Amino acid sequence: MTMPDFEQFAKKINVLFNDINLLKKACTHRSYLNENKKAGLEHNERFEFLGDAVLELVVTSFLFRKYPDKNEGDLTSYRSALVNTNSLSKVAAHIGVDKYLLLSKGESKDTGRARSIIHADAIEAIIGAVYLDKGYDAAANFISSQLMEILDIEEIIKNKSWLDAKSRFQEKAQEVTGQTPSYKTMKETGPDHNKSFTLAVFIGDVQVATGSGMSKQEAEQKAAEKALEVKGW
Repeated sequence: MTMPDFEQFAKKINVLFNDINLLKKACTHRSYLNENKKAGLEHNERFEFLGDAVLELVVTSFLFRKYPDKNEGDLTSYRSALVNTNSLSKVAAHIGVDKYLLLSKGESKDTGRARSIIHADAIEAIIGAVYLDKGYDAAANFISSQLMEILDIEEIIKNKSWLDAKSRFQEKAQEVTGQTPSYKTMKETGPDHNKSFTLAVFIGDVQVATGSGMSKQEAEQKAAEKALEVKGW
């Protein structure tokens, strides 16, 4: 593959790196090195570890100052909404990180949840790279401009999207119908080490929607997401 232009990427995210190789490392997935052992590169997992800690501190500080009357439980929920895989993958899509990722041929074909995780991890790794290269303030500025401005915390709170789909559907179902939704496994496929589950969500005896996933918990969340759409909640 043609090596991405990391100088161009740095300009795009408005970070003037002293060492552009740090950004390159932040975009290097372990799978790429498995196919390019002589590339002389390192993968981004250590940067991801560092960036995760910096991100959590910056977001925690932001929420602590913005919402002085909220308790730690609410602040924890808001933080989870901002730093989860779905939110970070939205940020990755916004800044076009996919164009600059170094992946194996197999990983580059992944879609859905697997690709979202790679994107989210890359955002954390990039934060780690910014922190190493330019310090805490620069990392905080990057998070503020690339995450806080893309993810509207006020909208998240208003729509209660900081709650997971299952919790939101339960809350709305109880509010509208007075009943608590129930879930039933409809199908299991695949070997024990790689099962797929399909679950249905019911309000009373009425099936509202179904969802599939690699675990029953994931399938429940998918079913709840679909149920929210079906009900217009």
